[in-house]
Amino acid sequence: MNIRRSLEEFESQILSPQACLSSESRGRKFPAKECSIRTVFQHDRDRILHSKAFRRLKYKTQVFLSPEGDHYRTRLTHTLEVSQVARTISRALRLNEDLTEAISLGHDLGHTPFGHVGERVLGELVPGGFHHVRQSLRVVDVLEKDGRGLNLTFEVRDGILKHSKGQGGLLAPDGKSRAVTLEGQIVRLADIIAYVSHDLDDAIRGRVIRKSDIPKDISTVVGLRHSCRIDRMVRDLIRETLADDCSTIRLSTEMDEAIRSLRSWLFDHVYQADSVQVEFNKASHLLHELFYYFCDNEDIFVQSGGRRFGDDSLEISVADFIAGMTDRFALSLYRERFLPQPWRSI
Repeated sequence: MNIRRSLEEFESQILSPQACLSSESRGRKFPAKECSIRTVFQHDRDRILHSKAFRRLKYKTQVFLSPEGDHYRTRLTHTLEVSQVARTISRALRLNEDLTEAISLGHDLGHTPFGHVGERVLGELVPGGFHHVRQSLRVVDVLEKDGRGLNLTFEVRDGILKHSKGQGGLLAPDGKSRAVTLEGQIVRLADIIAYVSHDLDDAIRGRVIRKSDIPKDISTVVGLRHSCRIDRMVRDLIRETLADDCSTIRLSTEMDEAIRSLRSWLFDHVYQADSVQVEFNKASHLLHELFYYFCDNEDIFVQSGGRRFGDDSLEISVADFIAGMTDRFALSLYRERFLPQPWRSI
């Protein structure tokens, strides 16, 4: 019995006509034998889940640098929250939950240590620039499995590449910047729904801001408590998308404006707060030093775990290495290379 085919048949019967069926995937870059149990999107999810890059997300900064408290988000818990939000939306709209989950789990694999400061530093140093979205795709295409990559389906790769908003609009304009599947479009919005709410939650926990600081025109729409915010944003998205016959994933005008206002407010009062920036400035210096050091000492770069693939320049390879570091590994490596070590007798 071929369980995968039964699952594919079930998808065709139960999912919305707008859903991306696993049986209709555009396939992988390289031919691969299909699993007799899992659909292609389930297989992609598992490949991502078992990757080294995914495990490293546990020790990468979301907002606060190496927080001592146990309840602050990391890049891993952010990824899991995005997955939960995206799956809830996908299920409600009868879209392909497996595809949504695979994109969600893979969307931040290329993120640097120390949050967006790491991305900013590498963007300044790497020829041609650096962006975690492109790096996430590079991780699954090239860097995982010693240069072989994960060989994911087109739809998952497309969703990973097109999930980021930067400080632009929440909804991607038509064309090359919008995911080809509704599932990919869901992840783009689930990402911001998750991070504007949990970053706000962590900032209150870290006493960077107080709940009363949140502008009332924002809190009136999105709510004050984390669970309330998530619930309101998710319900709004589902309601508005269904009202539009699922032709595109969308939010109401009021909610779209409130989320964008909240994101801007977070940039001004949390991400760029003095108490946060002091530590990030230190992290920026650390990453600059490591980058230049490895570019000048290729042998030590290789000894430390760096790798070269194909015709990549040393700068690109060093950027790959640094982007893949966890916060604690980068700190440890910096101490080892730049700070005096206690002398030990043999």
